[in-house]
Amino acid sequence: MIRRAARSPAGFALFALLGPPSDQSLAAQDSIAAMPARMSDTAVVVDRVLAVVGNRPVLASQVDEEIFSRQSQGQTVPSDADSLASIRKQIVASIVDEELLVQQAQQDTSITITDQEIADGVEQQVRKIRGNFSSEVDYKNELQKAGFGTPEEYRRWLTDQQRRAAFQNRLIDKLRQDGKLKPVPPTEQEMRTYFEEQKGQLGARPATVSFRQVVITPRPSPAAKARIRAQADSIVLELRKGADFATAAKRFSQDPGSKEQGGSLNWFRRGVMVPEFERVAFGLRPGVVSDPVESAFGYHVIQVERVQPGEVQARHILLIPEIDSVHVDSARVLADSVRGLVLRGASFDSLQRALHDPSAERQADNVPLDKVPEAYGKVIGQADSGTVAPVVKLPGAGTREQFVVIQVTGRRPEGDLRYEDVRDRLRDQLGQQLAIRRYIDRLRKSTYVDVRS
Repeated sequence: MIRRAARSPAGFALFALLGPPSDQSLAAQDSIAAMPARMSDTAVVVDRVLAVVGNRPVLASQVDEEIFSRQSQGQTVPSDADSLASIRKQIVASIVDEELLVQQAQQDTSITITDQEIADGVEQQVRKIRGNFSSEVDYKNELQKAGFGTPEEYRRWLTDQQRRAAFQNRLIDKLRQDGKLKPVPPTEQEMRTYFEEQKGQLGARPATVSFRQVVITPRPSPAAKARIRAQADSIVLELRKGADFATAAKRFSQDPGSKEQGGSLNWFRRGVMVPEFERVAFGLRPGVVSDPVESAFGYHVIQVERVQPGEVQARHILLIPEIDSVHVDSARVLADSVRGLVLRGASFDSLQRALHDPSAERQADNVPLDKVPEAYGKVIGQADSGTVAPVVKLPGAGTREQFVVIQVTGRRPEGDLRYEDVRDRLRDQLGQQLAIRRYIDRLRKSTYVDVRS
């Protein structure tokens, strides 16, 4: 069945529990809620303006379509007048919120949505929907049931939905990158209320495993470190002479997460980066290029772009010393030795303090089994609590490999999802929603909004 996309019952579809969906998923889903049958040619249809946002009206027909959309997806819509009026009010508020975001995005000249990217998204969605039908006739018949007279009409509707969703998502992304949309810490009561509203959509609690680990990373030779330090010094010299940082990062940096973005790390607070990096980054003036900074990852060349209380926006170039086979073999032997010591009763905590790579996590609690890295899953997927797994080899940064000694510390079977299971996730996600809500409230104050009875 083809159905038009419905807004969430809470009136805030863009920012559901699992975070903002993609541009395409907001605009059109596999199921798009069916529209009411068209009225006969003899009927006189008089639409009403329920609200005005800027110079754009919100029409009664839009609300009617949304109500029918919910019904066609199996949601119960109350029939008594007071409850129905409340639902309609929520829908109007949701449409107003979306329109505020779209208009704000359209006013920002740095946000561009090309016709080609929208056309590509529409084409992808149309092919996906069309693939559900064995013939063109069946496809067109289902479109008509959903209120679309022709496939071209469906494309036009889909194009409008995707463009609006793209504007909203691009605006939110830009605000976050610029540090202008910071999470608002929710109260405990707000989180519990939100959990009660959403728990029916969260599903069951998955089976999980907890473990701790000693990650052993091969160390480069003094000669290899000296060579990469000399290269870092050379890059710093050229940058201070006026070379472009972004170009240098794309050419030399070995950090795959930031290289193609010109080394950009966006905004971050203390506690996010390794200590050696943070000590320098939070002490630099904007525009200054640091001396090479050594960390467990290699050598960093850092430039802070912007500063505001408690956080900085910076970029870096990461250079990683080469690791030869002798050092890799030595790390492998050490990992086997550590595993043997743990099996004979040695203190895991002591070995972890002495040998663990500080850039890696020390432990992981209640990780869903389907989220455990594949290499880990092979050795601890069915292991009982207390099991010391065979040494796992992992690909590391650059030419490095890492060797991991893992001990299972707990298992939990599948069951009903509890508030405690998602409390931290709720705090983060609700904090993002509250930030967006606060931003929309500010837009309401600076935009003409007239909601009529």
